[in-house]
This record gives sequence, C-alpha cells and structure tokens, in this order.
Amino acid sequence: MIAAATTLLEAIFGASFRRDFDVRLWDGTTLASTTGRHDFTLVVNSPGALRSAFTPPLERNAGAAFISAAIDIEGDLTEAIARFNAASDAHSALQKAHIGLLMLRLPREARPAPPGAQLEGKRHSRERDRAAISYHYDHPVDFYRAFLDSHMVYSCAYYDDGIDDLDRAQSAKLDYVLRKLRLEPGMSFLDIGCGWGSLVIAAAQRGAQALGITLSRVQHDEANRRIAELGLSDRASVEFRDYRDLRGLTFDRIASIGMVEHVGRSTLPTYFAAAYAALHPGGLFLNHGIAEQSPGRKGPRNPFIEHYVFPDGDLVAVSDGLAIAERAGFEIRDVENLREHYARTLRAWVDNLERHRNDAIALAGEAAYRVWLLYMAASAVSFDNASIGIAQSLLARPDPSGRVTIPPTRRDLYASPTLSSRA
Repeated sequence: MIAAATTLLEAIFGASFRRDFDVRLWDGTTLASTTGRHDFTLVVNSPGALRSAFTPPLERNAGAAFISAAIDIEGDLTEAIARFNAASDAHSALQKAHIGLLMLRLPREARPAPPGAQLEGKRHSRERDRAAISYHYDHPVDFYRAFLDSHMVYSCAYYDDGIDDLDRAQSAKLDYVLRKLRLEPGMSFLDIGCGWGSLVIAAAQRGAQALGITLSRVQHDEANRRIAELGLSDRASVEFRDYRDLRGLTFDRIASIGMVEHVGRSTLPTYFAAAYAALHPGGLFLNHGIAEQSPGRKGPRNPFIEHYVFPDGDLVAVSDGLAIAERAGFEIRDVENLREHYARTLRAWVDNLERHRNDAIALAGEAAYRVWLLYMAASAVSFDNASIGIAQSLLARPDPSGRVTIPPTRRDLYASPTLSSRA
C-alpha cells in the first residue's frame, strides 16, 4: 500500500513531488522534502484516502476528503492548493488515464462522504433561494466572528494606501462604496443582501435613511440588534425580504455587495429590473460581485462550491452582467476589478479562522470549519491566478432629461479621507 500510494502521488505531482513539501502516510511513514523547505505537509490518513480524493470530479471529491479529514494539510493550505492545481492542469489525457489506473491499486475509502446541501424545488424560486441562503449564512454569528473583522463585513476589503490590517481595510471598503455612491445626509438608501448590517449602519451614520434586506433569519436578527445597540433604529432597519418583493419602494441610492453571485444567470434580468424599478430617476446603484473571467463562456459549476458552500451560486463575466444591466435601462458609469484585494482579504480570513480553530469548531462543528477553511483558501488562489475577479460596477438610472447625480470626474473618490484614516 505504501509503495502504491507513493507511486500515485509521484504521478499526480510530477516533478514537484516532495520538492518543497513533506508527505506523511497513515502508518507514520514520512516522505521528506528533497530541498529542505517545508511549505506544508500533505497528510494521508488512510489507505483509501488518495483514491477517494483524486477520483473525478476532483473538486468535489478532494474537497470531501479534506472535510472528512481523510486528507489533511499541515502548514500553508493556499500553497498546497496552488501546487495541486498547477500539477493537475499540466496532466495530459494519457497521464490522467495512467493516474486512474494507479488509483485502482488502492482500496476504496471506508468513511462516507460528508453531507452537503440538499435543496428542493425550482432553482432560484423564492423558496429555494431562501433555503440556499440559510444553508450558508445561518450558522451562529460567533462562527463568522471567528474570522471576520469587527464590522462583520463578509465581502472583499479595500486595502487603500497605508492600510495593512483587515479591520481598517473593511472600514475603508464601506467608506469607498458610499463615496462611489456619493451618499449624502437625508438620502434614502437600500442594501440588497445586507449581511449583518455593516453597510446599512455606515449609511445611517452618514445621515441616510437606510434599509437592508436579507433572506437569512440569523443575519436579520443580528443586524437589527446591532442597529438598536448603536441607537440608529430611527434611521436604519433590516427586513427579511426578497429583492423581488420590494413592492414599489424607491430609493436615492442602492448597493448590492456580494449578493449577485446568488441570483443565477437566468434570473439576472429580473434582478437588474428590480433594482432599476427601486431606484429614483437620477440615482445610482453599486453592484459588487465575484465574476468569472471568461466573457461569453458559461463554464461548469464547481461541484465542491455547489454542494458544500454556495448551493445554486452562479458566476457571470462582468461584460455579460453589464449587458443585462444595460438592457434593464441602466447606464454604466464606472467599473473596477478588485481581485488582488479579495485574495488578500481571504488570506486574512484563513489566518483568523485557523487562529480561532477551537472556537469555530465548538460553534459550528469540524465539518463546517474545514469547509470554510478550504473554500476560502482555494478562492484566494483563484483570485491570485485570475481565474475569477471581483467587480464593483457603478450603474445609473438617468432621469427623463438624461441627468445623473454624479460629479464630472472621479477625483472626489480619492480626495476624501477614508473612515480608517479618521479612526
């Protein structure tokens, strides 16, 4: 078994096998790095673990093996993922066939695959969307506190000049979003998919009348608790409401931060039409979301993300999404890709989660801990190598005369100090 496992790993990793990492097998056998570097240790905890992990579909099965601890990584998880991705991408069809034959020399893994999302009903119906959001977001609030910043922002931070910590970067991000929207005191503001209320709170603190909507009961309750605790209930609130059920409400400014990924490509026309209808003529809508980096091509869903992380999530290229927004009536005023910022954000989350491992496991269980750790580390790698991007698109609804309430240049975005520098 040891020889078969070693041969299989050599075939998978090729020339990079053991170059800068160790391998430890189930019986204690250690295959040491050949260079003396130890970026990570690949731990194989049973004879059947490799066959289980590297049987297609790789993303789902390797992820399941990690969640169940059949396979583990000690050390730099993001480096381990990047190393495996590079090796896998280099395999020819003949090499893949050879790897498949080598796997047959190992037994099947005895432990069952961990359960994932089990959704029913029509994809992106209201009921199924509520279930998908609940699956990911309705863990205990303190589980998310184990890796997020003090503002509880669960989206890409903004590492403005001179900022090197997560808290200040998330403060800068909230400020940057509201400056892009040119939010002013007395304006009405809507946050679609508001999370635990950080942007709603920031808007209310600037004097806006702010409403957030979410399909997570836990987020709804925590956001309203935070709003009340800060004495902002006269200017801010969060409702349990679908974006398709705004019922004629209109706003001067709208933001949607990290929610569009849940909408689904086929439902994007409804999403942008709803945002357009809810925006006053002359108003601005900032749409912020992860995007695939291959315009016009719909790739397969990642089976690990689909089953264990964001069921029914769907990434769309920026150009495809903007074309749908334009057909809804929006004018594009600004687009910015912040993918390097998101890679840095995710690494900070991974570091925080690993540091608070015991607390996170006590709150949500070891399977959830390992799912979040793996998906965030893998996402950091994907942002690093430009497999995915993160776009902030500033969209306008011109009034009948063509007017939009926006300055003639972008200079104001950089002239104002950020929240973090004022703190």
